[in-house]
Amino acid sequence: QVQLVESGGGLVQPGGSLRLSCAASGSIFRINNMAWYRQAPGKQRELVAIITSGGTTNYADSVKGRFTISRENIKNTVYLQMSGLKPEDTAVYYCNADVWPSRAQSSYDYWGQGTQVTVSS
Repeated sequence: QVQLVESGGGLVQPGGSLRLSCAASGSIFRINNMAWYRQAPGKQRELVAIITSGGTTNYADSVKGRFTISRENIKNTVYLQMSGLKPEDTAVYYCNADVWPSRAQSSYDYWGQGTQVTVSS
């Protein structure tokens, strides 16, 4: 069974930084895209950043220049370095990965449990 486990959320002041981590565990053949989404209260879940297995990245306009997504393929881990945080970045952040489990016929979409990020003075 594949699981995604996030860590690194918390409370930070405006202008501060946080680093989120998400590790995939289980019997894994390959991980394709990995991504971070977020959902603020009363809003729909939105894509924050995505990274391909080859390292190509893409970002939501609202976080460009402030957030950086990266991954360590050998550790099956994706990171989100967040700097210049604003109150509007407050949300639950979810890790997402397209994972091909061992002995499976195809890849599947997996989600982490979410980690709260609160930006407030």
